[in-house]
Order: sequence, then C-alpha cells, then structure tokens
Amino acid sequence: MLNLFSIIVIGFFLGMRHATDPDHVIAVTTILTNQRKTSRAALIGALWGVGHTVTILMVGAAIILFNLVIPVRLGLSMELSVGMMLILLGVWNLTSFMRTIPGAHTSPEAEEAVVHAHPHAHGDYVHSHVHAHDPESHSHSSDQTPVARLDRMFGTENLYLFLRPLVVGIVHGLAGSAAVALLILASIRNPRWAIAYLLVFGIGTIAGMMLITMSIASTLHYVGNRFARFRYGLSAASGVLSIAFGLFLAYEICIVQGFFGAHPQWTPH
Repeated sequence: MLNLFSIIVIGFFLGMRHATDPDHVIAVTTILTNQRKTSRAALIGALWGVGHTVTILMVGAAIILFNLVIPVRLGLSMELSVGMMLILLGVWNLTSFMRTIPGAHTSPEAEEAVVHAHPHAHGDYVHSHVHAHDPESHSHSSDQTPVARLDRMFGTENLYLFLRPLVVGIVHGLAGSAAVALLILASIRNPRWAIAYLLVFGIGTIAGMMLITMSIASTLHYVGNRFARFRYGLSAASGVLSIAFGLFLAYEICIVQGFFGAHPQWTPH
C-alpha cells in the first residue's frame, strides 16, 4: 500500500513538473497571447494536458506491455514534430501581429478622425490600432480580423480554438512518451502499476498545465490593462520566441543528432 501511495504521489508531482518544460510553456504562451478569460485559459491548459496524456498512455503502454522498441529515426521524427509545431505557432502569431500593426489598416479618410490608439476587442480577439470612436471612422469592421476569418473558415463554434491545444498536447506527448515509459520500466517492474503511474503522471500534467495557463492569462490580463503596449507587443515577442526555440530544436535534431545522417543518435528525454 505504501509503495502504491508513493507511486501516486511521485507520479502526480512529476507530471506537474513535466508541464513546466520550456517547449510546453512556450507553446501554450503562444496560444494564450490574446486570451483574456482565466476560465478559458484553464480549459486550454486542460485540453493540452488531455492530448498529452492520451499519447503518453497509448505509446507508453505499448512500450511497457509489448516491449515496443521505437526506431531511432522515428523517435527523432516525433521530437522534430515539436520543433515544427513551435515554428508554425510562432508564424501564426506573427501573422496576426502584422495584420494588426497600428495604422496598417487606417484609410486616408479615417486618419483625419483618429483620436488615439489602445487595445480593444472583437469578441475574444484583442488587438490595437489607431482609431476614433465614431463608427464611421473605425478603420476596419469586426469581420476583418484574423479570428473572424478563421471563424468563417472553421465555423462559428470556435471549435478550432479548442482543437489547437489538444493537437499541440498530442504532439508533445508523442515526443515525450518514450522517455517517460523507459523511466518507468527502469523503476517499476509490475506492468499494471507502471500503467497506473502513466495515468497519474498524465493527471498531474493536466493539473500543472491548467495552473500555468491560468497564471499566464491572469498576468496578461493584469499587466495588459495597465500597459497597453505590453499586450500588443507580447504576440510578436511570443511568436519570435516560439520560432527561435523551434529552429533550435530542429537544429539539434537534424544536425547535432544526425537525423539526415547515416548514423543518427537519439536519447529519449
């Protein structure tokens, strides 16, 4: 009983710590830059954790139960997918940022009526540009934002906003599943207990990511309301950081670990 209790406690808190890995935090920060609601941020974190847990359980259980051996190139491919995903998320944010640069969409007629610039919202989408508060002088309509365009493309339910963290979590789970499973095999010989550890580890990851996303959203809301430029520039900063970290991971995997070479090297971590 004591051993089982220890497995539960250790698995839960290691799962929470796993949620704080740099690539995880960068990915969810990139997703959350325009999110103001703490409740929705918590849901995003939970969905990321669910996606992560599903793949950890599936791949980890296969390794534990069937002694599955992941080929080196496949393992490197799973980790490379994280780098590619971070680059994609960064490009997504920078594209949104470029479309909402102050004055970028201001017509000559509207320029004469400009009063000031400050962040404002179209639904849950927050951005900033110069404008007046007269309806005829606003430089764009609410259906000309990146989020509105995606609404028209994917539907009015905003399901893609929830599918995105789920998919990101699945990709992260693929990259980390082998390392977690091998760590468990080295310390827990009973397959049932090992799979139970995976489940508790996943629950801890969900809880940890929910705390992280809620903290990020609360900080952005607090600081963004007081420093307008901060919220506006964070989307660009998070995008650049996400692209830079994704390129770094791609370099490590493709060049240092020799993904395209004759003798690739892979150490699950």
